[in-house]
Amino acid sequence: MKKVIRNGKVAVLYSPGYGAGWYSWESIPEIVFDSRIIEKVEAGKQTEITDEFMKSLGYTGYWGGAEDLEIEWIPEGMSFEIEEYDGNESIHIIGKRDYLVA
Repeated sequence: MKKVIRNGKVAVLYSPGYGAGWYSWESIPEIVFDSRIIEKVEAGKQTEITDEFMKSLGYTGYWGGAEDLEIEWIPEGMSFEIEEYDGNESIHIIGKRDYLVA
């Protein structure tokens, strides 16, 4: 999978609208980085991100959050997580720190 990287930052897709999530509904890491989907979002063509389009890329699932997709530019090497509440996704940057895990 090819990531989109510009000026040391990686494009990450997420869906901040309420309803269906993008990553949170299917949890496929590749869909937040896929350059072919990012290209559609950058062109404002979210309506073209249909089930058929996603199947042509090799993804199966429910893609209802596509209409709300946005791009967050995250510095390369930073850890992050996509949090979701009622379909509304947000990005939480963890950073390059070590964390304790129970």
